[in-house]
Amino acid sequence: MINKVTELKLKVRNKGYSGEVSRKLLKELVSLNGRIGFRGYTKNDIVERSNGVLTYSPTNIVNNKIVNYKNDTYISQDKYKESPEIMVKNNDILFVKTGSTLGKSALVRNLTEPATINPQLIVIKTIHVDSDYLAVYLLTDSIQKQVFQVKIGGAVPTLTETEIGKFVVKLPPLPEQTAIGSLFRTLDDLLASYKDNLTNYQSLKVTMLSKMFPKVGQTVPEIRLDGFEGEWENKILSEVTNITMGQSPKSENYTDNPNDYILVQGNADIKDKQVVPRLWTTEVTKMAEIGDIILTVRAPVGDIGKTDYNVVIGRGVAAIKGNDFIFYTLEKMKMTGFWNKFSTGSTFESISSNDIKEAIIQIPTLEEQKAIGAYFSNLDNLIVAHQEKISQLETLKKKLLQDMFI
Repeated sequence: MINKVTELKLKVRNKGYSGEVSRKLLKELVSLNGRIGFRGYTKNDIVERSNGVLTYSPTNIVNNKIVNYKNDTYISQDKYKESPEIMVKNNDILFVKTGSTLGKSALVRNLTEPATINPQLIVIKTIHVDSDYLAVYLLTDSIQKQVFQVKIGGAVPTLTETEIGKFVVKLPPLPEQTAIGSLFRTLDDLLASYKDNLTNYQSLKVTMLSKMFPKVGQTVPEIRLDGFEGEWENKILSEVTNITMGQSPKSENYTDNPNDYILVQGNADIKDKQVVPRLWTTEVTKMAEIGDIILTVRAPVGDIGKTDYNVVIGRGVAAIKGNDFIFYTLEKMKMTGFWNKFSTGSTFESISSNDIKEAIIQIPTLEEQKAIGAYFSNLDNLIVAHQEKISQLETLKKKLLQDMFI
């Protein structure tokens, strides 16, 4: 037992809390239970979900959260009842003790069915510590350093339950544990909410891209914005846009000087459907102007982005002058594999100038084009806003983990 008392060094601390905290061994605060010492299970013990008990493995721990899959393993009720100590309950913590994700952990929440673990995990049941606080503390650099100091094995690193029990935990008084745990739970709930919304918006966009444009052989879309009717027309892409194929400058003219011309060569220069400066050149070959659509013409074929800059375009891309409707038409073409018929089978996938210029698209009236473009643009803005918020919250959580636990 560790009796030493030391000051808990916190750069960031919950308002109203101060003073000293103790250092305890993990085994003094929890019970640690794994399948070692219990009878394991074989293929014969694996049953259908309707007749079995969910059996967690390390693959169920993703970003320190419990994730369930359709193909999760279920074992027989009898095998489950043989090992009551490793029955998983809400507020237990699952900890990976062997394998490539050694040291990963997650707090069990919202469990609605009987569950247990496979031999790669242990169940940590809290006794003298707040569950949320300990779940957070297990993510800190302090614990992760201890993991890698005592692990054994090479290709398959392993921790014994004895060694895990010796992990040192800094322990403030229970009210502060609860406050810290609550803070991180709130952050996690916010993250989960934004991630769920992001997934919903992304799914909605895929659905609407497939339904707001006519399917092959049809002249009207399945879903239409209010106030619009009539058939869409078939047009050749070059009839409604101006297309410029790229031409690469000589490599000796490439630079890393932001005062030179931005060079766009392909997918590596596009992020989140926007051109992101990466390379520059002193030689002007072919140009794309601010607001142009950039289409990749070499593997991966059909990716798109917009440019907020006047840029030099290399032979891996084409520049297209088109409105938002054309932009989302091209995105839908990529999503449905339109370009595959031109590029599949070649050693290095690419599409030609004629493939692009002679591509047949369907277009409605200009007013409907504007409305469709605005609809998807607003949807993209929501997606980007959620991605940014998720990034901010993840950065905040990482900083708090670094600042609160030294």
